[in-house]
Amino acid sequence: MADIKKLETLVQQVRRDIVRMVHKVNSGHPGGSLGCTEFFVALFNEVMDLKEGFDMDGIGEDLFFLSNGHISPVYYSVLARRGYFPIDELNTFRLINSRLQGHPTTHEGLPGVRIASGSLGQGMSVAIGAAQAKKLNGDRHLVYSLHGDGELQEGQNWEAIMYAAGKKVDNLIATIDRNGQQIDGGTEEVMPLGDVKVKFEAFGWEVLSLDKGNDLQAIIDTLQTAKERTGKGKPVAIIMETVMGHGVDFMMHTHAWHGKAPNDEQLQDALAQNPETELGDY
Repeated sequence: MADIKKLETLVQQVRRDIVRMVHKVNSGHPGGSLGCTEFFVALFNEVMDLKEGFDMDGIGEDLFFLSNGHISPVYYSVLARRGYFPIDELNTFRLINSRLQGHPTTHEGLPGVRIASGSLGQGMSVAIGAAQAKKLNGDRHLVYSLHGDGELQEGQNWEAIMYAAGKKVDNLIATIDRNGQQIDGGTEEVMPLGDVKVKFEAFGWEVLSLDKGNDLQAIIDTLQTAKERTGKGKPVAIIMETVMGHGVDFMMHTHAWHGKAPNDEQLQDALAQNPETELGDY
């Protein structure tokens, strides 16, 4: 049984990490990071089966791939607080020669990161390949991935989605962050996506809807259901409705904070809405 209160405390602390990291360097993507905070906290601290330590092969454990790599602040915070690297390294976010670049990279060997994901649309293909590798290795663990909804405007996704169903890659759980926002505006204004659930189903996937993508218990329950649907001949997708900027009122429900850092006054406002927890700031 998940300790929701403990996870909520971590969510609050991760939100502080996100806005502080982005503010310090006046650069980064807070909106989507805040919107996916509950998802990352639940996935890494309750759902995935992870080994102690880190290696790039990932044999004998579940794997995660972040496709929409611009939401690296939440990724880095959750990895650090899960013990993959020192929490105080969050101080180096987006600095020259840091392992914590604006988009995740692999050349500096940051534990927890297995692919560079700055270019949108590629993560689905990578996750499918990793899932097939697990099958070839006789490894019954699962592969998880996260994708932005605006990212689905990239055509490579749909080739990969078709491939995964056709090859019965049924050890994959791909979550779509359906916040309805992207850098230039609402997704339905920039390039309408239509009914994403129906589209995945038409391509042969098992699809779950999560309309409370900022509710920890709902996320955990849906991910557990997704795990139960694996191994039955179909890849599994979760269409997760979140609120961009969730937890910081002036960042919510708008694309304006997709890639914009808060100023000093806005930072203090955001931190006041998310007081420091016993976990402590970095």
